[in-house]
Amino acid sequence: MDIEGKTIWQQACGDTDRNYSNVCLKWDVILNGPGYADRWPGCKEQLRKDGWTSKKLSDLGRFADDMKDGDIIVLRLGTSDVLGVGVVVGAYDWSDIFSDVDGWDLQHFRRVKWYWKALGQAQRFDTYTMKLGDTTQKLNSQVVTDWLRGLSIPQSEIDRDLVQLPQESSKPITIDQISEYLFDRGVSSHSIETLVTEIDELVRIAKWYNKDRKNSPSESETVSYLVVPLLRALGWTHQKMAIEWHNVDIALFSSLPRSPETTSVVVEAKKKGNSCLTAKLQAESYAKDKTNCARLIVTDGLRYGVYVRNGAEFDLLAYLNLTAMRDGYPIYENCKGAKEALQAMTPEFNG
Repeated sequence: MDIEGKTIWQQACGDTDRNYSNVCLKWDVILNGPGYADRWPGCKEQLRKDGWTSKKLSDLGRFADDMKDGDIIVLRLGTSDVLGVGVVVGAYDWSDIFSDVDGWDLQHFRRVKWYWKALGQAQRFDTYTMKLGDTTQKLNSQVVTDWLRGLSIPQSEIDRDLVQLPQESSKPITIDQISEYLFDRGVSSHSIETLVTEIDELVRIAKWYNKDRKNSPSESETVSYLVVPLLRALGWTHQKMAIEWHNVDIALFSSLPRSPETTSVVVEAKKKGNSCLTAKLQAESYAKDKTNCARLIVTDGLRYGVYVRNGAEFDLLAYLNLTAMRDGYPIYENCKGAKEALQAMTPEFNG
């Protein structure tokens, strides 16, 4: 790969607890946040008011202003793994389609034509080969630079067009809209009122957790205080809900007695703030010997991904973020939003 005279950046794609490299590689982008305060540089004043540090603002400035068309990007996870190598195409931009990337608001984006992608396994270097810290940094690792020089890039990758970004954008959705949606599909008013009350309480708890990192719950607390109350409000009884059953965080049953044959849903829970969508593989492995398991739910207690069986595979049907509910997620392709996620988590759902 020709890197002579080029500026080379290392760009983080999350961390070991929340990895969004699949979004970057799928859509030919790199991302940075927080993006809730709108485009750079207009967002600076609001971010300062909200307590974001000058270090973070400098990071966004490098991403939006210093990075240029034609610069080389090394997509890193942690300080040792490289998942992609590409070239910046065009200028900085901002888009609401990246408002919720597995729980992170990453609306600041740059287009990158990926020349090389890690297929199944990252290119791994010694620990701390790359810098930890800021999302966007100049690469100063001689080992990685030497590796880049030796990369053989097919001409087809250089000549290809950028992947077209989704044209549609999702919209915030209210609890009233969700209530009407569920009522129209046969859910009783009493059940809806119970669910609305529980969601309100869970959002309140989430705000309390977020005030201080010392409040952050363990995985067990996440299950007990966040996940189980929501499932109960959606109609699951204690008898049809088993916690830590056969290595499954939560197993939901279509009928009794509890058994692998009557398991209809496998729930894989992660500690609050960790990636939930990347937990799909683990949930899938638990569902393999449960032939009647038709759904997977992955969650960190506030965000939920609902997968439905499609032959031997499970496809993402809907995603829910209780603290920022939206009507869909185009970056995940055909992924529906809060209304459909809640309906798909009920005992009655049959696809």
